[in-house]
Amino acid sequence: MASVKTFTLPHYEAYPVHVALFTDVTNAPFLRSQLLDANPDFDYAFLDASMILSPSHLLSATFLALHTFLSAPTRKKTRTPHSELVFRLSPNNNIGESYKKFGIADNTANVIAVKLPLCPSTSTSQDASSEGNGYEKDEAITAESVGKHLGDVVKGTSVGLREDGDELGAWCDVEKVRKVYKLGGGEGQKGKKSGVANGHGEEKEGEEKKEMESVILGTIALKGS
Repeated sequence: MASVKTFTLPHYEAYPVHVALFTDVTNAPFLRSQLLDANPDFDYAFLDASMILSPSHLLSATFLALHTFLSAPTRKKTRTPHSELVFRLSPNNNIGESYKKFGIADNTANVIAVKLPLCPSTSTSQDASSEGNGYEKDEAITAESVGKHLGDVVKGTSVGLREDGDELGAWCDVEKVRKVYKLGGGEGQKGKKSGVANGHGEEKEGEEKKEMESVILGTIALKGS
């Protein structure tokens, strides 16, 4: 069973978000093919971990995806909540480009999987069909069910997430993120499981990522406004 961390977001506490991190993944082509085939068993946001700067980076886009489908469905840009999450990560409005930059490719080795507790509505009532523009809460989606399924289908090493979820940004390629969001500066450093270390270099990198995060969160919020 894969390790899964559950996050609750402001205003949507009833919709827990389940997140898993994998390294050394060897079957990204299979996972990607299931997404392209729209296999409902693989209804996740599978993300390239090198493009996620921090937990806040990921959860800001996740919040907007939930908000769009549950509270403002007329503003959705994609067909499903998980595809909306990928779209909301991107600084531009090109859905295909969003998947190219933030989704997994055949050679992706480090993967973040996000599962939102939503499913297409099976009710014909007006109230149920209006929730999430045809989506409703799926009570069967739990951390346990997600962990079991991901543990069966993802061929890689499951990484446990602590309370703050900082591990979600540990495999970030800072320069790739900087380029996508068109941020200046930087010295060509890549953040690859740097962990906590002593020294001015690590402190400077942390400050740099905090500054980047502030700009990126503003960009995501502006796109969602």
